Amino acid sequence: MTPDPIRVLVAKVGLDGHDRGAKVVARCLRDAGMDVVYTGLHRTPEEVVAAAIQEDVDVLGVSLLSGAHLTLIPKIVELMREAGAGDMLLIVGGVIPDEDVPALRALGAADVLLQDSPPETIVHRVRELVAARQPR
Repeated sequence: MTPDPIRVLVAKVGLDGHDRGAKVVARCLRDAGMDVVYTGLHRTPEEVVAAAIQEDVDVLGVSLLSGAHLTLIPKIVELMREAGAGDMLLIVGGVIPDEDVPALRALGAADVLLQDSPPETIVHRVRELVAARQPR
C-alpha cells in the first residue's frame, strides 16, 4: 500500500500582486508527487485558513512579498489555532528579511524558506517536516 501523497495549499495573502514564485513552488511540489492547491492572489488570512481546512492539507504554504509577514502570519496562526488545525504545518516563503526568520518561527511557522531556496530544497524540507510530524 502506498502512502497518501502530501497535501499542500499554496497561498498568496494580502496585497501581493506577483505570484510567479508561488506558482513555481506549486509546480515543483506537484512534480514531486504532492497534491497541491493554489489559492490565487489577494486572499485574506480567513480565506486561506478556511481553504486549508476544507482541503484537509498537511501543509499551508504562505508566500509573501509585501513586507506584511509580521502582521499576516500571527493572524494566520491565530486562525489555525482557533480552528483546531494545530496538526497542519505552516511554512512561510517569499521575500523575508533574514532577521525576521526567528520571529516567524517563534510565532508558529514550521519553517521559513527564503526566495533563493532551490526547488529541490523546498521539496526536501516539506517532506522532512511532514515526516517528522507523523506518528511512529
